[in-house]
Amino acid sequence: MAAFQKIKTALSAGVYTITLSYPERRNAIGPVMTNELLHALAEADADANARVVVITGEGKAFCAGGDFGAMTGGSDQNALPPKGDYADLLLALSRFEKPVIAKVNGAAMGGGLGLVAASTFAIASSDAQFGTPEINVGLFPMMIMAVLARIVPKRQLLTMMLMGDKMDAAAAANVGLVTSVVPAEGLDAATGELANKLIGKSPMTMRLGLRAYALQSDLDLEHALPLLREKLGECLGTDDAREGLMAFLEKRSPNWTGK
Repeated sequence: MAAFQKIKTALSAGVYTITLSYPERRNAIGPVMTNELLHALAEADADANARVVVITGEGKAFCAGGDFGAMTGGSDQNALPPKGDYADLLLALSRFEKPVIAKVNGAAMGGGLGLVAASTFAIASSDAQFGTPEINVGLFPMMIMAVLARIVPKRQLLTMMLMGDKMDAAAAANVGLVTSVVPAEGLDAATGELANKLIGKSPMTMRLGLRAYALQSDLDLEHALPLLREKLGECLGTDDAREGLMAFLEKRSPNWTGK
């Protein structure tokens, strides 16, 4: 695994965990952390043993938002080759071909909320808070607007962005920002349970399905359906599809090979 400054990574039992590790700034995200996250995602994608990615924060916050110090000419320097900026990170998460679970252990604001919105799933601690407070410092959540607009209804999103108020985890679930809310003491267990269920599915089928979802998400119906017809044929041609159908007929559990 690569050496990182602002994140930590670990692989255990199929789960590749990325921990935002800048607790003195409540895991604020700047250019270094962004670049390291892109490297970590590439590492997880290339490792067949990494079946699910979990992103969480060290300490009491998930990610407090953008690192304004770094944005205004801070001294942070990337030790790794540049892979892209925050827009590239949101795109990489949105197109990632393995399930990504945002394990929201605390505040997820601004750029941190973008990570939550771009993940496949988000499980939040009941005491977590969410928001887009950029307007309060004369900025606007321009890039995260793109991922938020795909999951949050228009009026709720505009209220979030123009008012800059915080919302609790229950309100975040109501507008679709998070998949589920659990007590803080149950966050690890709930995340582990979801990850284990996903690990039990065919990795090839999930990869093909997530790829197809990303490809069709911005298409109209006339163009999406032919594309998905083609992708269904691709899926049916895999060893895992043949194994899954045979296992169903034989009333047994499938033995996935990821091929």
